[in-house]
Amino acid sequence: MYFNEKKILVIGGTGTIGKSIVQSIMKENPKFIKIFSRDEFKQHQLQHELGNSERLRFVIGDIRDYDSLYAAMHDIDYVLHLAAMKHVDLCEYNPYEAIKTNIHGTNNVIKAAISQNVKKAVFTSSDKAISPTNTYGATKLIAERLISSTEYNKTERQTVFASVRFGNVMGSRGSVIPLFKDRILKDKKITVTDKNMTRFMMSLNQATQLTIKALKEAKGGEVFVLKMPVIKLGDLADILIEQTCKKYKLNSNEIKVEVIGLRPGEKMFEELMTYDESRLAWELKDMYIIPGTKEVSYTNSTKCNHGTYSSMNQAPLNVNELRNLLREEKLI
Repeated sequence: MYFNEKKILVIGGTGTIGKSIVQSIMKENPKFIKIFSRDEFKQHQLQHELGNSERLRFVIGDIRDYDSLYAAMHDIDYVLHLAAMKHVDLCEYNPYEAIKTNIHGTNNVIKAAISQNVKKAVFTSSDKAISPTNTYGATKLIAERLISSTEYNKTERQTVFASVRFGNVMGSRGSVIPLFKDRILKDKKITVTDKNMTRFMMSLNQATQLTIKALKEAKGGEVFVLKMPVIKLGDLADILIEQTCKKYKLNSNEIKVEVIGLRPGEKMFEELMTYDESRLAWELKDMYIIPGTKEVSYTNSTKCNHGTYSSMNQAPLNVNELRNLLREEKLI
């Protein structure tokens, strides 16, 4: 087992993905896992949910504060960096706050990991980092570049860094699925940017396993990109109205769908890999790997076909496929 008797730090460990990663790693008998975040209420909730264990340690701290990160990384083997300011509209209206968390915070993670001789650190990025049109995506792009640039000045036994690019994680806190459900029940109305908008959508388990796999496979400076299904926003809205009304015995004809158009910084489609990146990338069954500066190959991989990996040029799931996927994830 990869994590057997290892010491892990999960930054942003009280979030949806962070909690899932902690639960997954616990199955591999780590020596301990430190769960680092700045929200004491969420720390308290998670501690209650996971129960008392000598292998779990809860640490209050903020990635904007280098000293708290440095202290948290003492004697740590592996770091998973999941903390971010991630709501697009809040980042758009508070750009410097997003910079302080997503860029300065990531730089603090890098410096602390190197100073404390951490073996590996993985950063979670976003499809919005590709050709960014909003502050959130721009800060994630710079953070990715900070992670990859560590390879340029690396010494032989220095920390190995890598990034993982996510699409949307189904059912995560703040995501559109719980928001739509809440609005249907409370307002009998949901607002949709555009029914033809498409998004990459992945399950919580996929996000968890990709991040862990990236940590295990990382050789330095890579960006790992999961192959994931594409969904159409209008189809998602229709299914959630249908299923929520069925469950709560509401009349679906009374639920209004208001199309509001693109908000500041939003795109109709998302990308996970650019054409230029595809020229360098390796392809595996379940992911692409965009390598760092090293000339490396990966087991069971082939060179990637050249082309942009975008939700615009991928066929979306049909309504039945999307409904089945939501059922599998227990979201309807």
